[in-house]
Formats: sequence, structure tokens, C-alpha cells
Amino acid sequence: MPIASVNPATGETLETFEALDGAAIELRLARAEAAYREYRTTGFDHRAELVRRAADLLDDGREPIARMMTEEMGKPLTAARAEAAKCATALRWYAERAPGLLADEIPDRADVTDSGAVDAYVRYRPLGAVLAVMPWNFPFWQVIRFAAPALMAGNVCLLKHASNVPRTALALEELFRQAGFPQGCFQTLLIGSGAVEGVIRDRRVAAVTLTGSEPAGRSVAATAADEVKKAVLELGGSDPFVVLPSADVPAAVRAAVRARVQNNGQSCIAAKRFIVHGEVYEQFATAFTEAMRALRVGDPMDERTDVGPLASEQGRTDLEELVEDARAHGARVECGGRRPVGLDGGWFYEPTVVSGVTPAMRIHLEETFGPVATLYRVEDLEEALAAANDTPFGLSSNVWTTDGAEQQRFVRDIEAGGVFFNGMTASHPALPFGGVKRSGFGRELSGHGIREFCNITTVWLGPPQQG
Repeated sequence: MPIASVNPATGETLETFEALDGAAIELRLARAEAAYREYRTTGFDHRAELVRRAADLLDDGREPIARMMTEEMGKPLTAARAEAAKCATALRWYAERAPGLLADEIPDRADVTDSGAVDAYVRYRPLGAVLAVMPWNFPFWQVIRFAAPALMAGNVCLLKHASNVPRTALALEELFRQAGFPQGCFQTLLIGSGAVEGVIRDRRVAAVTLTGSEPAGRSVAATAADEVKKAVLELGGSDPFVVLPSADVPAAVRAAVRARVQNNGQSCIAAKRFIVHGEVYEQFATAFTEAMRALRVGDPMDERTDVGPLASEQGRTDLEELVEDARAHGARVECGGRRPVGLDGGWFYEPTVVSGVTPAMRIHLEETFGPVATLYRVEDLEEALAAANDTPFGLSSNVWTTDGAEQQRFVRDIEAGGVFFNGMTASHPALPFGGVKRSGFGRELSGHGIREFCNITTVWLGPPQQG
């Protein structure tokens, strides 16, 4: 079945590709196995040289790469440029720090002598070929944040990218080829979702990482578990954005708008549920709604555009259904809630604010993957915490308060993989990224991320034996 690249701003098919058949998949798996046997023995200096070269190529090609991302999945061009720059930063971060992050761990000699050892240490060794099943919303960043640590650790990479970004997927393979990585170190598999299980089950694949929907995560995790293979999952999110009385409300509003509509609202860590204390609710809700209404929706190639199209027609339909279900059950649509006038060719949806949400509405528990925000009014800290945790997801969270005691309550009690105070949740190479509950397991980025796909090897040395 052909894999198509479609411009979501126009609905135009840009290019089509044939999915790999069984023989082509086998060829790439064989290449990966052969590449790993050699690449795993290379030193950090050599790997870092290749990774830095990939970063330089990203910098040199930032404009065409950004335009390709915008054409293929609709993010504003300014955001696409920033994504390419962030990828280069992450590549260099791992090139510089991987030797320290994966240095041998040497315990205190006194702690191991009772084991009979004269010496012992822990070494991080690569696992092999790692399959990455990646999403379309950050088509370069999601891949680079997996590939940079995996390659620096001595693994090789197989990429099954989302089927609506095939040009980006092939460009990533070309990036690493031009950087000088040996053939087979990074390969794109243009395959449909139905072929993923077979790749995971192949003996030459050591582990799998997936960023995507909960159903996709369940499927991949089940197959990996059946094969007893390591898996890391980063799934959906319905992150709370809590505003308490001590907050700088105007600053919170500015951050709230960015947090909700980043990447056209299509981000797992975008703030989606805005939980506001009664003392500042009216001030926040009025300013937030006005700011959302004022956003410019349009051509993502236009530098003035704030919000571009949804990446797919189905994505827009799903979002519309959530808003209409909420409206039918009594919610109030404060702004938006419809397709914009005059943009009929693409999959656009107006920035939307919905208030009066109750547990009877689908939007209360389901992830809104688009520029739709839900508003909740709470009367105290306990109610704010309960509302923040009332979700099956637990990726990250945003809390606006300058009260130290309140901050510590959220650090202790929020059910999420991160809590960001007085700022917007974002990923950074130095900080671990991942969630709890149905947002998945394992971590990406930082030292935690690079060690996820390592064989954590105990080395024990006994005393010399007397002949």
C-alpha cells in the first residue's frame, strides 16, 4: 500500500512512496546486524565526531528541513526552524556528555569486599538494533532525541516513522548517511503499522521505543513483552495547568496560550486542562479567552501565522467530536469551536476555549490533540490537586504559584513525570522526559535516556587463584 505525503494546509498530495516488502525489510535488518557488530566497538571520540557532523548538517540545512516539516505536517515555519535548531543542540549535548554519562561506575571498595571481590565495577554496553516507532507531530525532534543517545551508546537505529511524514523519515536517514555513519547504523523503514510486529519479533532487534497513542503503545508493549525485549513508551498526555492566587496572572496567561497552541496544539506535553483558583478565575479566564481568540490561523508558511492546520483530516474530526460532545452535555464554548471561514482547503480549526466541563463529557478524560483548552474553576489547593490528578494520563504538569509550601505539595502529590513551576513544560536534553499511568514508562533524554538502551553490566574480579 502506498505511503503518501499530504500537505495538511491544502489537502494536496506531495509525493507517494511504496512500502517496503518483506525482502527489503530483511535486507535492512541484515545491514543493521552487520553494522552493529562493528559500530559497537568504536570509541566515544569517533561516535561524537559523527554526531557533531550531523548537527552541523542540520544547521546548514535548517531552512529546507524546516520547510519540509511545515509542508508535510503543518507546523508554523518559525516553529519548524526552532525544532531543527533544537535537534542540533541535542546532538551536540550527547556528543559532549555521553562519555561521562556512560563512564564505568566504581563502587567503594569497602562495599564489595564482602562479596569476595578484589575489584568490581559497572559498565554500560550497547544492546544492538533499536526500533523507534515515532510520531508525526515533532517529526525531527522525536527521532533525534532517541537517535542521539542511542548512537552515542553504540547502538544502531531502525526508524518506523509515522506514515504521513515519509519525506522527513527519508531525510533523517540521509542526514546520518551524509554525516558519515556506516551503512546500517541508521535506517528508515517505510512500512505500515501492520509490519511493525514482525520487526519487533525479529531476533536482530534488541529493543523498541515508541512515542504515540495509547492503543499503539499497548500493541507495541504487548509484542515486546511477549518477546522479552526492552521497551520505552511515551504516550498521550492531558497536562494540567494550575493557577493559584499567588501567581503572576498576566504572565500565566501568556504562557498558557503558548502551552496550549504550540505545534498547533498537537503536543503530548501541551497544557490542555486549565485549573484556576476562584480568586483569580475571572481574571485569568477573560484574558486567556481573549488571547486565544486573537491568534492568527492560516498558512503555516506565513511568518505571521500563530496556528496552522491539524496534521490530518481525521485529527480535526476527532477534535470536533470532542467539542460537540461537550457542548451537547452543557459545556460553554467561550471562543472558537468551529472551522475558520476562508480556509476550506486544509484541515484548520479555530483556537477554542471550553468552560463548564464535567466528568460526563468525553473531553474531561480524553486527550485533545489540537488547539482546544478546557477551563476548570476550583476553590482551594486540595481541589486543584484532585482536578489535576483526575486523568488517566500523567506526562507532565504546569503549576503557577510563588508559595513554597504549595510548590512542595505538588512535588509530593502530582501524578506526573514532571512538574514545571511558573513556566511552560518543555523537553530539554539535560532533563529526563517521560510519564506515569497511561502516559507510558521509561525515560528519554538526560543520562536516564541514554542508559535505557544499555546492557548495565556488572564486572566482578576475584582474587588471583593460587596454583
